[in-house]
Amino acid sequence: MNVIITFRNHENPFIPIEAEMITPDAFLEEKNEICVAVGNRSYPLSEVADFSIVGEASSVDDIEVLIRGDTSRVKRVGEYMSGGAITIEGDIGMHCGNFMSGGRIEILGSADGWLGREMKGGEIICHGDAGDYCASGYRGGRRGMRGGSVEVFGSVGDFACEHIAGGEVLIHGNTGDFACAEMKGGTVTILGDTSRVCANMSAGTCYVYGSAVEMIPTFEKKGTVNHDGVLFHHFRGDVANRGNGDLYTVHFTYLQ
Repeated sequence: MNVIITFRNHENPFIPIEAEMITPDAFLEEKNEICVAVGNRSYPLSEVADFSIVGEASSVDDIEVLIRGDTSRVKRVGEYMSGGAITIEGDIGMHCGNFMSGGRIEILGSADGWLGREMKGGEIICHGDAGDYCASGYRGGRRGMRGGSVEVFGSVGDFACEHIAGGEVLIHGNTGDFACAEMKGGTVTILGDTSRVCANMSAGTCYVYGSAVEMIPTFEKKGTVNHDGVLFHHFRGDVANRGNGDLYTVHFTYLQ
């Protein structure tokens, strides 16, 4: 089954569209009408977008959803999805891929905040930048991303991978402040620079191929390690949290 959704230009671009029902799972259940929320009102998807469905599916993995048009303020696409594929041709709003457990989301533009929030499985690929809290947990929670993989070809904002407990994250660009804060597991690779990385880390592995600027001083330096032909400084910590995480960085400066 191929689903093509083209969002029309928003009459009021400052009002987001809540679109948590846009998942392959929802399209498998023909009896459910796909609805979205605009402000405090719920509307059928046909009120804000043109869409077509071609073919049939016997399982969620047989469904591919293509999203086009004015999507930069469309939120929660792919929430709780368990399989299938979503491709977004442009930018996407906040909370894309929340709690997803399977399937694949590919964003050809950039993503707003909370990309892959608390995801448990599946794959997210973002070809542009991502906002704050990429692959993180929600405020007040103690576990962020738990499984699956996220790859961002651009840079990400602050608190990337906060509370991460599992899975793999690859960031090709830079991160903002406090990447991997409260890290509890998983593997994060940052090819660019980062700031105050891995604060209060208790487990997991983080590689920084650029510079770890203003690094938290409560890490124990263990020496240098050659990994894939790159010489890293190896730190263990965060000892302030009696942590056993591993931080590897090519360059670093301490927090003054």
